[in-house]
Amino acid sequence: MRVTFATEAAPGRPNEDFVAATPEAAVLLDGAGTPRGSDSGCSHGVAWYSRTLGSTLLASMTPGASTLAELLAEGIKTVSSLHDGTCDLAHPGSPSATVIMLRRTNEALEWLVLADSVLLLDLVDAAEPMAICDDREAQVGVLYRADMDALDSGTDEHVAAHRRYVETLRSYRNRDGGFWVAATDPLAAYQALTGSMPTGQVRAAALLSDGASRLVDRFNLATWREALEILGQRGPADLISRVRAAERSDPRGERWPRGKTYDDATAAHVSLGTAE
Repeated sequence: MRVTFATEAAPGRPNEDFVAATPEAAVLLDGAGTPRGSDSGCSHGVAWYSRTLGSTLLASMTPGASTLAELLAEGIKTVSSLHDGTCDLAHPGSPSATVIMLRRTNEALEWLVLADSVLLLDLVDAAEPMAICDDREAQVGVLYRADMDALDSGTDEHVAAHRRYVETLRSYRNRDGGFWVAATDPLAAYQALTGSMPTGQVRAAALLSDGASRLVDRFNLATWREALEILGQRGPADLISRVRAAERSDPRGERWPRGKTYDDATAAHVSLGTAE
């Protein structure tokens, strides 16, 4: 595998995304930020959680190891053990993250997607790429976001509405009828979308945090095919620059209502050659 990636924090905030790769694997995590004025019960923070879980997962993703869901469950346990003595892991706002795991063996490309980051697979025999995204959070969120979306982004009223929205969604986190993310419950790993495909059927793949995928799935300024072409021909940084340009063009969220005017944006492009 040949992997290129780029990541960029939202202006004025620490980057809570994480991306890394080896010759056989790639991982991307998008940390769920804690809104201003809201508590998480954790002294380490979301960026620490994403980096720690992401690096733990990547180190474990060797060929022939356990299934990706099993590795994610063990990774959640490991990270929880690193701060259960200092932080309140029962707090509903305890740090969490979306997860994409991609692993190549000699025979297959395996994947896991938990929560709303997007995995694209460029299939040899398909005109359009396969887009894999766990949209259960969006299905819950649409019930509660109307008040937030009606307000101008960046105003005090919008900030307060976004905080209420996030805190409302916490009651749906990691339970049946809600949505699932990596946080403190290892059983969430077994709610992820998983699959595999012979390596010869996939040309390339892309891993996108929702701050990068918004070019397609929120702004409608590109198709998934066009996003893959941007990543393959111009690189992940170019795709992120297009996201930033769109965000700057609509600072009040009038064209594209959204919780965050700017979001951390991370993209990885994976080219698949012949396995050795």
